Amino acid sequence: MSQTAASEQESTFIEVGEGSSARRIAVRARPGGGSGSTSGAPGLFWLGGFKSDMTGTKAIALDAWAAEHGRSSVRFDYSGHGESGGEFADGTIGRWLEESVAVFSQFCRGPQVVIGSSMGGWMALLLAREIMRRGNAKSQLAGLVLIAPAPDFTEELMWKGFSPEIRAEIETKGVWLRPSEYGDGSPYPITRNLIEEGRNHLLLGSKIDVGCPVRILQGAQDPDVPWKHAFALVHRLPAEDVVLTMIQDGDHRLSRPQDIARIIAAVAEI
Repeated sequence: MSQTAASEQESTFIEVGEGSSARRIAVRARPGGGSGSTSGAPGLFWLGGFKSDMTGTKAIALDAWAAEHGRSSVRFDYSGHGESGGEFADGTIGRWLEESVAVFSQFCRGPQVVIGSSMGGWMALLLAREIMRRGNAKSQLAGLVLIAPAPDFTEELMWKGFSPEIRAEIETKGVWLRPSEYGDGSPYPITRNLIEEGRNHLLLGSKIDVGCPVRILQGAQDPDVPWKHAFALVHRLPAEDVVLTMIQDGDHRLSRPQDIARIIAAVAEI
């Protein structure tokens, strides 16, 4: 399947949450099988980044690769992102994790390779922990592929790096509009609730047991998630079957053809 066909795939919608917290989540799920099918090969589950959506270059390329090889593929938009309902400013790590777990539980069957980009890397680690807690699920993890993973970014890469003036604005007004070089360039809200709720999900202070192989791809020229952050993560993961690939000229997006090829190679290895 071409990337154009993958990008034109229609979404289905599920409701996550109850009452005033209910939101409509857009999902694009493709079953496995077909002429290119590899029997028993893991499906792909995509977790996007902060303020990104499931129609980005990496997500489309992975979905097209999955289709060509007869693998199932699931991707979705967090609330306040892309086609999903809700306001971005209402988002928190816990809220987006609840959506990730709901989509995984409803759409995935059998072994899965979870691919997380930036914030999606944090989500992937949290999802893996949740799957291990639940046990006997209909799906299990074959491995994690993390692209410029940003666990704990609300604390380590945002709050600790903010100036006293920005911190004061968040604490007094409840929000700060952060300038952005991505998307249409519009600033986006960093809320006090995002920062404070994120502290409930911090991982880097202790061992992270995910129960599966991990492949990490990190750009050395990444201005948003420094390469040292990837090293801090590796030190918290089990020693066995964890591979960190440093891309010397890579940026945060890692969306160039050669970057996409490396990501697909990491997925195919698992």
